[in-house]
Parts: sequence; C-alpha cells; structure tokens
Amino acid sequence: MEIIKTVTIDYRHYLSNTEIAAIEHEASIMETREAAGIEALKVVQEHRGWVSDDSLYAIADMLTMNVAELEGVATFYNLIYRQPVGQKVIHICDSVSCHLTGYNQVLGAIKTHLNIEYGQTTSDNKFTLLSNVCLGGCDKSPVMMVGKEHYYHLTPTSVVEILTELAEQEANTQEAIDE
Repeated sequence: MEIIKTVTIDYRHYLSNTEIAAIEHEASIMETREAAGIEALKVVQEHRGWVSDDSLYAIADMLTMNVAELEGVATFYNLIYRQPVGQKVIHICDSVSCHLTGYNQVLGAIKTHLNIEYGQTTSDNKFTLLSNVCLGGCDKSPVMMVGKEHYYHLTPTSVVEILTELAEQEANTQEAIDE
C-alpha cells in the first residue's frame, strides 16, 4: 500500500508580500478565487523565474483550491515553467507553417550557436530552448519568442544575430548592476 503524503505550505510564510498583493488583486477581479490560478502562477513565476512544488502548494493554499487542479493548470499552460530555466527562455514555433519556411535550419542554428538541445539551458544559465506548438505568426514564419518579444521571418543568420544581441544586452545590464 502506497502512502500519499499531503503537503501544506502556509502561503503567508512562503510568498512575498508583493506576490500576495498581486495574487489578491487577480483573485478580486475573478468570479471565484480558483479562477485566478493561472494568473497566480504567472505572478510567482515573474518573481521567481519558475514555479516550484512549494510555490504550487502555497498558491493552492492561498486560493483555497486543490493542488492537483492547480498542477493541471500549470502543466497544461506551456508558458508556466515547472523547473528552473535560464534568464531568457527561447520558444521556437514548430507549427506546420514554420516547418515549411525554414524551421529546421533555424532550430539547427540555435542549437549549434548555444550548444544545447530542446529542454536544456546553456551552461552560463542565459538561455533555455523550448518548442511551442504555435506562436500565432504563421504569416511571418519561422517565428520564435524570447521573453515576451516575438521575432519573425527568421533565418539561420538572423537568429544567431538576435541571440548574440540578447546575450550582449544581458551582459551590459549585469555590468551596470555591478557598477
């Protein structure tokens, strides 16, 4: 007989005041507290970079919802990360439109340039590479999204230029912080 351990995490001791306030705001404009589940996941991810199991339990506690239901939401929505990711997450669209317009060559250029495969993060923790079924840019394919920014009409050359520029921007930002 397998014993299932129930985990409860008091959100007041786990989530920051900023996270709690943002989640309470989202819950206040929804019909039910449970309806704020996806927005609560986004809030925690925005502050922590990803949604850990403990974060999931704390959100469920705060919204008084079943952990399994919230996990179902978190795993269904492909922009919620349930494991650590790099500073920038690359979503490359692998729809039919992108496949017909150069997806394989663009994907190959990304993998070679960053020396990673799908689901992996670069050794410097700057980039994680993920696939996405559709990014809504079929008329501008191939497409990728990094953060909230979309990049269209990609070529192997342009995608490497974009990634190089993003890495340089990150380095410049870090230098400014260090000064």
